[in-house]
Amino acid sequence: MPDYRPCDDALTRVGIEPDGTGEKVELGASESGLVAMIVPGVGWDCLENWLDREHTVEKHINQFGYRMIDAKVDAMSSCTTNARQIRDAIIAMETDNAKPNIVLFGYSKGAPDMLEAIVSYPEIRPRIAAVIAIAGAVGGSPLANDATQSELELLKHWPDAECASGDGGALESLRPATRKAWLAMNPLPDDVPYYSLVTYPHPDRISSILSSSYKKLSRVDARNDSQVVFYDQVIPRSALIAYVNADHWALAVPVARTHATIGSMFVDQNDYPREALLEAIMRFVEEELEKDIQHQ
Repeated sequence: MPDYRPCDDALTRVGIEPDGTGEKVELGASESGLVAMIVPGVGWDCLENWLDREHTVEKHINQFGYRMIDAKVDAMSSCTTNARQIRDAIIAMETDNAKPNIVLFGYSKGAPDMLEAIVSYPEIRPRIAAVIAIAGAVGGSPLANDATQSELELLKHWPDAECASGDGGALESLRPATRKAWLAMNPLPDDVPYYSLVTYPHPDRISSILSSSYKKLSRVDARNDSQVVFYDQVIPRSALIAYVNADHWALAVPVARTHATIGSMFVDQNDYPREALLEAIMRFVEEELEKDIQHQ
């Protein structure tokens, strides 16, 4: 698979962690009907055409019986607006599955978008099997305090960009004060399981183009992925899946695969085995759900 790395390089160990259990992992086709719905981060619509993705992650998990779809949310709108769009996307999905089958992934700003949808629209919760933040800006990012919406809107001029300003509330939604106030006032419902996948890279795994934001964020805490501090990526009371040895872009934005020159010069640590990672997460969630059924 692309960008292969051994586990010891793909994941970051923190402290003394137990070895694997050695239990057998089912690697055949799944019959669970699980669907990975990915809520992207800020500005995604502006970059998607330029990235010219080969959809290798989707193709990889499809062969094992899983599905993957992208939730269409505004590139520059607030979490409140995007939460409504997530709700509408879930309600519009056809389902013949009597059990919850949507594994809702929130990447970067997609994480608070996703959490607002969970809280604001209880009608979607019976459809959701699990909620997972991946490099999620759950507690916001200090970088948003100094940025402006007008700077963000420069993304509308990116090559092949097809994005609009929306309600213009993306950066306000990402400010730590905004996110922490929302979390304090909105306890997460306990009828869905929550997980967090945290990007916590070694310093030599930060792409050169992200080194300045990594250093700036290091004034707050050196344990960051160039955009979000590690503890701000954790959903309250969630189960930690892993610490990942990848910077913020490497986890989910495959720049280097289709833009080799830019990759070698600026996004030089963008390689990551995303296909293997998503498959592992889907199999892990499937195992967890089966355990819950057995315990009932």
